[in-house]
Formats: sequence, C-alpha cells, structure tokens
Amino acid sequence: MGRRLVPLTLDNLSDLPRRCRACVFWELDPVSGEAAVKAGTPELEKEAWISAVLLEWGSCGRVVYVDDVPVGYVLYAPPAYVPRSTAFPTSPVSSDAVQLMTAWIMPGYQGQGLGRVMVQTVAKDLLRRGFKAIEAFGDARWKEPACVLPADHLLAVGFKTVRPHPAHPRLRLELRTTLSWKEDVELALDRLLGAVQKEPALRPL
Repeated sequence: MGRRLVPLTLDNLSDLPRRCRACVFWELDPVSGEAAVKAGTPELEKEAWISAVLLEWGSCGRVVYVDDVPVGYVLYAPPAYVPRSTAFPTSPVSSDAVQLMTAWIMPGYQGQGLGRVMVQTVAKDLLRRGFKAIEAFGDARWKEPACVLPADHLLAVGFKTVRPHPAHPRLRLELRTTLSWKEDVELALDRLLGAVQKEPALRPL
C-alpha cells in the first residue's frame, strides 16, 4: 500500500472533500464567512485564501494519498492568516506558534497512525522553517467530524493543554520535543509514506 503526503496547492485543492473545499470556517471571520456562504462563493474564497498564504508565507497544508487516492489532509498557518482564531475564548495563539487549523482522514483509513504522521510531517516542515511550536484549539465535547479538532486526538499525538476551557481548550506542541522523533519521522516518511524524494547526490566526474 503506497502512502504519501503532498504539499497542498491550488492544483490538488480539488482532492479535498467537497464539504471542506466549500468551508471557510477558519479562513474568514464569522461575519465574512456567513456573507460568503449567502453569496454562494465559499469555494472561491477558500481558493483565494490558499493562494494568498502560499504566495506570502509558503506551504500551508498537506494532502494524504494512499495508492494515489486522496484520503485526508491537514491545514496550518500563522494566526495572522486565521481570522476565526480570535473568536475563541482561549485565544490568542502564541506569537511564536503556527496554528494547526484542521485535519481530516477518511473513515476507512482512521486508526492506522496517519493522524500522528500528519502532525509529524507538519512539525518537520515548521522546524525547518524556524518555528518553535504548533498550537490548536481543541473541541473538548467533540461528537462528530467538524472544523475544530477533538482535544483528545490532539493530546494523543503529543499536544499539551496551555489554556484550559470546558469547550475549547488551547493546546500546544513544542517543536523541540519532536526532535526526538527525527528517526521516527524519517522512517515514517521514507518507508511508510515514501513521501521524501531525496535530491540525487552530485557525483564527481
């Protein structure tokens, strides 16, 4: 079974589930988001958001493929790009952190460790880019798939609660603690996912 994680771009945005492509929960503030839905333009707003973040900041997501079938994705960005984050009672996200916005894995592929590998892949990307931590708002009362991730899942993949709340705690993953994952990450990417295309070494003529 071939598995790989690919950076999210406008070219593979169509591989996200339809309901996620048309969701601007995180990308717009509540008033603008409601206006986009009423105007029937949330997919265009989503595309515009991803385009802007890619141009100004860089990679902001990964799509997970198993045997070339898209089975999941993860989205992340600095809080300045995530208007909805200020609406949470445990905001703001720390200035040294990137926000893990949301993630999703197709039901038939859950429970196989893909969630943890997604977080490790994001952590590796952000470590390379000089960031200190990932933070996320969790849903402590999670019952079904939604835009806010279940707090229990975040805790299970290494996040710690930094600001408790009965409904929406804010959690944090210190990237320096993931340095110990280095071998696991390399193994996961190289052997499990086959995602890393190593640059060929230059050979002396």
